[in-house]
Amino acid sequence: MHPILGTILQRLLLGLITLFFVSLIIFSAIEFLPGDFTQAVLGQAATEETVAAFRRELGLDQPAYLRYFNWVGSVMTGDLGTSFSGRAASGVDRSRAVIDLIAPRLWNTLFLAGMAGIVAVPLALFLGVTAALYRNTMYDRTVNAATLTTISFPEFFVAYLLILFFASLWPVFPSLANVNVDTPFMERIYKCALPALTLTLVIVAHMMRMTRAAIINLLASPYIEMAKLKGVSRARVILRHALPNAWAPIATVIAFNLAYLVVGVVVVEVVFVYPGIGQLMVDAVTTRDIPVVQACALIFAATYIILNLIADIIGIVTNPRLLHPR
Repeated sequence: MHPILGTILQRLLLGLITLFFVSLIIFSAIEFLPGDFTQAVLGQAATEETVAAFRRELGLDQPAYLRYFNWVGSVMTGDLGTSFSGRAASGVDRSRAVIDLIAPRLWNTLFLAGMAGIVAVPLALFLGVTAALYRNTMYDRTVNAATLTTISFPEFFVAYLLILFFASLWPVFPSLANVNVDTPFMERIYKCALPALTLTLVIVAHMMRMTRAAIINLLASPYIEMAKLKGVSRARVILRHALPNAWAPIATVIAFNLAYLVVGVVVVEVVFVYPGIGQLMVDAVTTRDIPVVQACALIFAATYIILNLIADIIGIVTNPRLLHPR
């Protein structure tokens, strides 16, 4: 078997094992959440018999290990379960399938993450390349200081600063990203501007610094020195010779940050009241809607693991030692 194929299969197997253990952690963490959905719905005055009957109806009376295997088996068949929301003590059942609740929210989250990624990746590459081009200048120091400052602050702090300046003091953008399926595309972009800008400021520093470091590391290579001796301009040396060879670590870091964009939007969605999967998960935790919490957490975990696997595969495929084994 070719070394690349063998290494990729090992990474895929490791990803499946990781996802299995993550599902265990998700289920166990939810089991330890304080409060009880049946008690919250029925109230403190409910009798033990009524609570027990309601728990039996929801399947919460089964042992934890049995509920876990039932949940995993359902997920493997594409069934994420049924939400507890909409169920009442009177027996009225207006609950919906979890997939129906998550699908529009997941699209909103992917839209926001994609919008931030479209801005952040080119911006990080531009800042990294220009910082390497003008290394040790005032521009380089300013870019490094600015990006390190933004990444040092937590997301909610950056979000509130943007709301203060661009929605309160200078009302350019709305402070709430209240979109729905009927929102026109351009209006959706306008309302998502501040959340996307928050995510961009948070992730751009890591990609920029990796781009700068990778290019500077290659500038001492013999073929770069030869290009300089031939009179090739510094910008052409970086763009035509250094950047293509530095792409492997840069692409890996970009994939890692794109994974973070999808799973790291929870705080941003809550601050801007954005109807994404992160906001849905927070609401579900508040109402003790166990199936929705489990599904959201599993989607976040699976997305992060898959994108990290892609980053690993990029690093493997671009490794010259694996491409040309002895």
